[in-house]
Amino acid sequence: MSLLQGKVVCITGASRGIGRGCALECVKHGATGLILHFYGDSETQNEIESLKQEIVAINANTTIVAVPGDIADPETSNKVVEEGVKFVGRIDVLISNAGICPFWDFLSTPLSIWERTRSVNLDGSFYITQRVANQMRNQTPQGGSIIGISSISALVGGGQQVHYTPTKAAILSLMQSCAVALGPYNIRANAILPGTIATDINKDDLSDVAKREGMIKRTCLRRLGAPDDVAGPAVFLASDLAKYVTGASLLVDGGLFVNLQ
Repeated sequence: MSLLQGKVVCITGASRGIGRGCALECVKHGATGLILHFYGDSETQNEIESLKQEIVAINANTTIVAVPGDIADPETSNKVVEEGVKFVGRIDVLISNAGICPFWDFLSTPLSIWERTRSVNLDGSFYITQRVANQMRNQTPQGGSIIGISSISALVGGGQQVHYTPTKAAILSLMQSCAVALGPYNIRANAILPGTIATDINKDDLSDVAKREGMIKRTCLRRLGAPDDVAGPAVFLASDLAKYVTGASLLVDGGLFVNLQ
C-alpha cells in the first residue's frame, strides 16, 4: 500500500536510529523524494551513504538529497530546505527527528551540556519547523504534514535526563502550537512520543544488563522498541489517512507509560 505515493519527505537526523528507520519506511510507502539531513562528520557521512544504497535497493527511482550540517545552527535549516527544494521542488512532509541525549547526573551537569542539548533538540526543531512551514505555505498546492519526534520523556522524568526531558516536552508543545498557527495553511503538526527505542542514542545506557532487563519487564509488550516501530506511526501521520489529525500526540512505547506494576 503506497500511503506516501508521490510525496517528498524531509527528515532531520536521518543517518541512524529513528530517522533512518523513517527514511526507509517512507520509501517503502511510495515517497518519491527524500531530503536527508545529517550531522556531517565522517561517521554520519558513511552512514548516509549506506542509507542511500538501502533506499536505492527499495526503489532506484527515488530522488535523494543529502544535506550535512549542525541542526543547532539556523543556517543549516535554510540550507536543508533550499537545497532540497532545488532538486525535488517541494516538501510534503517534515519529520523533525535530530536530537541528542547525553546522560548526566543533574547536580553535576555542566552548563555546556544543558546548552548543547537544548540547542540541538529544541532550537533545531524550531528552526527546521519554521523554515519548512514557510515552504509548505508558499508552495502549490499549499500544505503538508509536520511530525516532531518528542519522547515519553515529555511526560515523565529521568534522574539523568533533567537537561533532556524539558526539551522533549517543549517539542510536544511546539507541535501543539504549530497545529494552531499553521492550520489555516493546510499544514498539520503532530508529535510522536517514543518510549525506549534501542538506538545509538541510548546504547551505552542500555549496555547495563540489569537496567536493560528492567526496561523490558516494565514494557507491556516485553521488548524494547526498534526504529521501524516508530517509522510506521510516522508514515501514518504523514499520509492522507491522518488528514484530519493535527495537534495530536501519539505515544509509541509498547505500553511502558501505562504500566504501574
